[in-house]
Amino acid sequence: MKKLVLPLFCALLIGCNDDVLPKPKGYLRLDYPSASYEEANIPLPFKFDKNTLAEPIKSIKQAENAKGVDIKYPSMKATIYITYKGVNTSNLDSLLRDTQNLTQKHTMKADEIIQSEFARPNDKVYGMLYEVGGDAASQSQFYVTDSVNHFVSGSLYFYAKPNYDSIYPASEYLKQDIKRIMESIQWKE
Repeated sequence: MKKLVLPLFCALLIGCNDDVLPKPKGYLRLDYPSASYEEANIPLPFKFDKNTLAEPIKSIKQAENAKGVDIKYPSMKATIYITYKGVNTSNLDSLLRDTQNLTQKHTMKADEIIQSEFARPNDKVYGMLYEVGGDAASQSQFYVTDSVNHFVSGSLYFYAKPNYDSIYPASEYLKQDIKRIMESIQWKE
């Protein structure tokens, strides 16, 4: 009897093997309206174009040596945080280093970080856009400066656990808004 149980048990395990097929991944298709922009003339030493899909800018945040605004996109559950700091002869290097270090903190979760330089010499606007791929907390970060008086940095964050595949459409849409902010910044002298 013992000699029959073991082969019978093995035959049952092998015979009951159905091929398991994985379910294909499906994601929600998210379409956003075409972007239209208006000037965000805020009480800071710069102005820029803001997407009309974003909420109106309600308040200016002030810290010890910085001021900032939040551009909120409730339909995408995202915010672009923008910070302004004045530049003096000793702090430009530390401002640049701090911005680059903030981006590098995402390397643990990021698949890639693509840097794109930006320059409008006629308007004295120079900067860098960092596009962060993967499940990082921030998908895009940037800074612009005139290297003499003004330094503006910004980061895009979503109000959700980062899942690159899920937030990709919104991230790409908002990356275009960030590029528009960088392209349209004008210093108020």
